[in-house]
Amino acid sequence: MSPSAPCWPRAPVPPSPGRGCSCSRPGCSSSPSSPSASSETPCATPSTRPRESTVTNLVSVPDPSAPTRAGDPLLEVTDLSVTFPQRGGPDVNAVRGISYRVHKGEFLGIVGESGSGKSVSSLALMGLLPSSARVTGSIRFGGRSLLDLNDRQLSGIRGREISMIFQDPLSALTPVYTVGDQIAEALLLHDFALGKRAAQARAVELLKVVGIPAPERRAKAFPHEFSGGMRQRAMIAMAIANDPQLIIADEPTTALDVTIQAQILEVLEKAKDLTGAAVVLITHDLGVVAGHADRIAVMYAGKLVENGTTTEVFAEPHMPYTIGLLRSVPNMQSAGTERLVPLEGRPPSLTALPRGCPFAARCPIAIDVCRETEPGLLVHGVAVPNELALQLPGPARVDPALAGPTLADLLEVEHVAACHRSDEIASGLLTRADVFPRPAPLAVRHSEALAAAEPVLSVTGLVRHFPLTKGGVFSRQIGTVRAVDGVSFSIQAGQTLGLVGESGCGKSTTILEILEMTRPQAGRILIDGKDVAGLGRAELLRLRKDVQIVFQDPMAALDPRLPIGDIIGEPLTVHGVKPDARRGRVAELLDLVGLDPQMADRYPHEFSGGQRQRIGIARALATNPRLVVLDEPVSALDVSIQAGVINLLEDLKEKLNLSYLFVAHDLAIVRQIADTVAVMYLGRIVEYGPVAEVFARPRHPYTQALISAAPIPDPVIERSRKRVLLEGDLPSPTEQIDGCNFRSRCPLYTLLADSDQALCATVDPVLRAHGQVETACHHVERNDLAISASLAGREDELAP
Repeated sequence: MSPSAPCWPRAPVPPSPGRGCSCSRPGCSSSPSSPSASSETPCATPSTRPRESTVTNLVSVPDPSAPTRAGDPLLEVTDLSVTFPQRGGPDVNAVRGISYRVHKGEFLGIVGESGSGKSVSSLALMGLLPSSARVTGSIRFGGRSLLDLNDRQLSGIRGREISMIFQDPLSALTPVYTVGDQIAEALLLHDFALGKRAAQARAVELLKVVGIPAPERRAKAFPHEFSGGMRQRAMIAMAIANDPQLIIADEPTTALDVTIQAQILEVLEKAKDLTGAAVVLITHDLGVVAGHADRIAVMYAGKLVENGTTTEVFAEPHMPYTIGLLRSVPNMQSAGTERLVPLEGRPPSLTALPRGCPFAARCPIAIDVCRETEPGLLVHGVAVPNELALQLPGPARVDPALAGPTLADLLEVEHVAACHRSDEIASGLLTRADVFPRPAPLAVRHSEALAAAEPVLSVTGLVRHFPLTKGGVFSRQIGTVRAVDGVSFSIQAGQTLGLVGESGCGKSTTILEILEMTRPQAGRILIDGKDVAGLGRAELLRLRKDVQIVFQDPMAALDPRLPIGDIIGEPLTVHGVKPDARRGRVAELLDLVGLDPQMADRYPHEFSGGQRQRIGIARALATNPRLVVLDEPVSALDVSIQAGVINLLEDLKEKLNLSYLFVAHDLAIVRQIADTVAVMYLGRIVEYGPVAEVFARPRHPYTQALISAAPIPDPVIERSRKRVLLEGDLPSPTEQIDGCNFRSRCPLYTLLADSDQALCATVDPVLRAHGQVETACHHVERNDLAISASLAGREDELAP
């Protein structure tokens, strides 16, 4: 390195006398200059001096040598494009000329369907794209051009000034090192002088900051010993270890339960506040963006199609795609009262984009110009030049010599959209109802009539325990996994029961016990009034026709080697249906689920995710079942596609008088489709009743926490309500817990008098009727009062 070569400015550190650079290499200049202005190689060597932690001291002192000016954006992305060349085929245009900016301390949410370019754009920021990718445009971070840096130089920035939280923490963490060692490694990589012991102590401190219980012990644990939520907390601890200026979170809560999601988002907000970092959150969950983001950027087919403040975009979207996204998402406030509005069709292929607007084929208000010319970002119908698009939204900073009054006025606008008709939408000439008409109201569900119908499925006292063994040939039992521990419910003809709860609560084991149709360890399972424990082989085969399942992942559930006609017809083959009748039935089923019967000879990979799930539904209906088990049937689909599948399920239920056992973690979807709901916790049902009653007035504290944690895609509502956050994760089902198994996480328990706490600690609550709802809680009346006081901020009134 040249003796006069400048060094990158560090993350914000307390100033020290005579110190202008954190690099201690001999000859390094003590007065950093802008790297972009130098032709020499910047220093990527980590500092050899320990520095103070803003996380520890809750103080962030700006580095006076930083190249940015007051008010300048921290991150500027201008005309960024990413193309992946394909051998023997057309290029994949993953990102196509996007521009945006992020200021210090801002929270930007980037949303869009799968394949829209969200994650690719974030990987481009981090310099983590494969070498074959062609990247053009500009990415400036703190005044430096990231695209001009080599990998060694980027390594000095990654993890120190820009950090990333990945979607799957289990694959992002190294399985052979402890969590504490991995966090310490992130510290030592950028600060050798810190020392291993100090780094380990800091790792423990960071785990404590992100809410890991017993951090000293947990730091010595391996990733597989952490739950999903704890692993994601560890990833956040690693991300904030070096006090970064920018945190990129790529779908950090997608695989988590709503209660854990709420905890992780709180930790992310806390990390942002402690470090002063800006956050770029990539997600498909509009409710998460509504609750946390300052601004929102909507992507479609590799382009930025709408950009503005979160409040403005949610209240008055100007792009039909954004309007459709918002209409297709079930809302906890209105779910179950009206049909969802699906976005028909699917995004275009990124290897064969249409000439005009990529959304035109799916847009209800597309006109000729939409099909001929692709729109750029527009403000009131006026095109925004690409070099200026990054200045929207947010306060404009333009050279007065270049900007006349009209341009200055243009740049003050905080809402842009890529639509030829956005001006008509913004002015009110086209309303949201004109773009996507309001759906028809759903028929009123009469719970009394459903309750009077004959039960299709009746489960009483179902128990399923698994032995926990240790050793090989001479293994011995060291414990018991209580997966299902006394579950009871029934489903009447034409009724939908929603089964909800966190991962590990026993939902999947319950449905497997029902589908296996074998004698349970304890309890009874009756299907159409017949006890499955006493049925012979021939009777079971006939009964299996009446109970079918739709799986969570439609691609994994379909044999890729068979055409869909054979897949749908397989149950008919098992039950001896002749080939001619089978072909006719397959054509009928395809038409029933909204697919062309001519597609029967195609293979699963030729269909979209939503179409594949329709194929799975058609297969489940092949034998004319009375009960269909729906195991997370839409969780693997984009939000715009979910609406179409949910509407289809509701139509089929009415048309064929089906009963559904609907297993899900998305409470808004459960409220949309279910008639009754059963809430499970650690193998037991803790609340059970009509869905409208349970959601309107949840009586069990766990149900209240679940509903409270579910995000609502409305920033006004989402930011004004108070959450009931649960502490920690679901206890292990191997633990033998006396009394109420929820009390370790119960927000009410700590507010009870000693005598009431003793009751919870010694007596296991059972389901008791409270009106139409059954609840397993000793203090239902007190819980109603506690939640009312908590929402009003008067918890002190409940102290014993």
